[in-house]
Amino acid sequence: MTELTTLNPELTAPVRPAFPESPIGEEMQWREHAIVTDPAAGTARHVPVLRWIRPDAGQIEVAHDGYDNHHCIALSLRSLNATFLSAGRLIVQGRVAAGAVQITAPKVKTSAVFESASDVLHLFVPQPVLTECHRDLFGREHNGDIVLSDPRLTTDTTMERLGQALAMAHTQDPSLGRLFIDSVSMAIVSRLVSNHFNRVAAQTRHVTGLPAWRLRRVVDYIDAHLSEAIGLADIAESAGLTRMHFAAQFRLATGLRPHEYLLRRRIEHAQDLLRDDKGSVLDVALRCGFRSQAHFTTVFRRFVGDTPYRWRSKVAVTG
Repeated sequence: MTELTTLNPELTAPVRPAFPESPIGEEMQWREHAIVTDPAAGTARHVPVLRWIRPDAGQIEVAHDGYDNHHCIALSLRSLNATFLSAGRLIVQGRVAAGAVQITAPKVKTSAVFESASDVLHLFVPQPVLTECHRDLFGREHNGDIVLSDPRLTTDTTMERLGQALAMAHTQDPSLGRLFIDSVSMAIVSRLVSNHFNRVAAQTRHVTGLPAWRLRRVVDYIDAHLSEAIGLADIAESAGLTRMHFAAQFRLATGLRPHEYLLRRRIEHAQDLLRDDKGSVLDVALRCGFRSQAHFTTVFRRFVGDTPYRWRSKVAVTG
């Protein structure tokens, strides 16, 4: 649960006066809080809030193993550039807008590379708080633990305003105190819990996974047209569905968006061609539906972790 890079305290310290009486703490290490060493914290109804501030624009790598009993809600107070992974899955690579929210469930490992100055709030939410929010929202107890398992970034103007309210309490008016911090924190958690269960209910009511026979038709169509420009309408038509209905059903059936699945199949096909030494890198790119070698290289590196040329060279050496 430690950072991968040793930090210079002079670079990581806030550039403004500290407010020791503020209920919001300064985060010296990414996502680190005393709750990790407190056995009783898992049953607490309090939401600790910390602020991760980096005035330095240099690159830094950080990682965390996740907490056993707490969700971590990250709310960006300013736009920044970063690469973020959750459980080894790439969540974002590039610009993160102010107001963006990311939720990490308990026991999920995360890592990030920050490439700009950063200002992020971290809310550490114990299970009893989630249970309380569910009861207040829906008038009944939830059966079992609540797990907000979607790690994707979301943007919400209401969440951005709530985050700015917490930031104001931290830097401008710490006298607002614990009650104000707790109230705003609970509003953030409540909104996320509501969004989660409303989304689950909507999917259960209206969307089912793509039937196997339709999925087979889609896979066959994609494999037969990898070198061509394929749009969502084309893939949906191969399944006999409209774009609106197809995308949701395809994702439920495969766990991937259609575009992501298409890119994966193109890269897998490219690996086969590169492994068999069939043509130059540019030729492989065009045969796999990429318009340029540069775009192909970017996508290939994202999925494989190396450039096509270096990957082919390594495969040739290892046989």
